[in-house]
Amino acid sequence: MQYFPLFVDTSQLKVLLIGAGEVASRKLDLLTRTEAVIYVIASEISAEVQVYADKGRISVFERSAEEEDIQGIDLLYMATADGVLNTKLAGVAKRRGIWVNVVDCPELCRFITPSIVDRGRLQVAISTAGAAPVFARELRSRLESWLPGSLTGLFDFVADRRQEVQQKLPVFKQRKLFWEHFFKTNGDKFDTQTPIHYDNAFQNISTGGEILLLDDETQVSMLPIAAMPLLQRLDHIFSIEVLPFELNELVRRDASRAPLPPLSEISKQFEQGKRNLIFTDTGKLEQLKAHFPMAKHLKAGSI
Repeated sequence: MQYFPLFVDTSQLKVLLIGAGEVASRKLDLLTRTEAVIYVIASEISAEVQVYADKGRISVFERSAEEEDIQGIDLLYMATADGVLNTKLAGVAKRRGIWVNVVDCPELCRFITPSIVDRGRLQVAISTAGAAPVFARELRSRLESWLPGSLTGLFDFVADRRQEVQQKLPVFKQRKLFWEHFFKTNGDKFDTQTPIHYDNAFQNISTGGEILLLDDETQVSMLPIAAMPLLQRLDHIFSIEVLPFELNELVRRDASRAPLPPLSEISKQFEQGKRNLIFTDTGKLEQLKAHFPMAKHLKAGSI
C-alpha cells in the first residue's frame, strides 16, 4: 500500500494554494468545506477563486510565489501550469517537512487528495494511488447514487445522542449491540421514524453469542454476501493456521486472533455474548459442528 488513507482534523490546519485558475478553484470547492485556514498566492486570480475571497473564506495574495512563502503552513497545493515552479517549490516544501500536493504530478506529491463522497459526518474517500482517477470518479458516482442524502441528518442525529447512550449503557458491549440494532431497524433513512427506532433499540439489546465455522478448503471469494456482516462483527478469531490474506481482509480488523482454545473456553465466550470465528481443517470442523450445534457453517454460496 503506497498511500495510507488518513482523515485529518482541519480545525487548526493552515493550507497554502499556489495558483488560482480552474484547477485551483476545483481544489477550493473541497477545501473551503473544511475548517482550515486557506491562503492563495497567484499572479492572476480567476473569477471562481475570487468568489471565495469575496466571501472572506480565503486570503488571496495577487503576486508571484517565492520560496519564503513555503513556511508556517501544514499543507501545500501547487496548482500552476509552470512545471519548473511546481518542481522547485515542491522540493522546498519537502525539505522543510511540509506535505505537498502537485496537481496531476504524483511523483512530486507527498500526499494525494482522494475522490470524496460527502455526507456530512460520513465521508467516503476513494483513491487509485493516482493510477486511474477517471475510474475513481466513476466509482464515486455509483456511491453518490447509493448513499442517500438523508445520511447527513442521520449521523447528526446519532452524534447528538452518543453521550446519552454512553450514560444509559455504560458497558461497551451493550452500546455496540444497541447501535447494531438501531441501524438494522432504521437503515440509512432519516425521517419521523428514526427517533422511534432509537427509543426501541434500548428495549431490544440482545447479548446472544455467535459461533461461525469456516474450513480451509472453502474459497473465501465464494462466500455469500450475507456472510460479510457476520465477519465484520467478530470479537475473536481462532485458527489452526495463519489466516489467508483474503479472509484477513474481510474480518473485523480489531478482532483478537489466537490458536484454537479448549472447547469449554469457546462455550464460555458464547454464553458471554462473544462472536467467534473458528477457521480449521474439514476434519476438525465436523467435530466442532457436532459439539456446537448452534454454530453457523460458512460455505461457498450459503450460510
